[in-house]
Amino acid sequence: MKLVEAIVKPFKLEEIKNALLEIGVQGMTVSEVKGFGRQKGHKETYRGQEYTIEFVPKVKIEVAVTDAQVSRVIEAITGAAKTGSIGDGKIFVRELTDVVRIRTGETGETAL
Repeated sequence: MKLVEAIVKPFKLEEIKNALLEIGVQGMTVSEVKGFGRQKGHKETYRGQEYTIEFVPKVKIEVAVTDAQVSRVIEAITGAAKTGSIGDGKIFVRELTDVVRIRTGETGETAL
């Protein structure tokens, strides 16, 4: 089992959610986060003053999937999130050693 984490532009969330639902992903966790990568923020002007925005708003999507689903999940997220611009985001894949469904006590892939 794997945990796929994607940090993406907020306006792409609905598109990514739909792409994941289409391939059979049954659940996801979404968090509003801030950060920066190579772009190191950007400058904005407000009422004539220039401000540096160091931490850019992003959305973090977490999806727990079976090993067999990982490549399809990555393809779905990449296809839906890509704009071709700096700051499109990143995808991280981590190993999950166990999952427990609290309500039923199921463990492993059956708990996904």
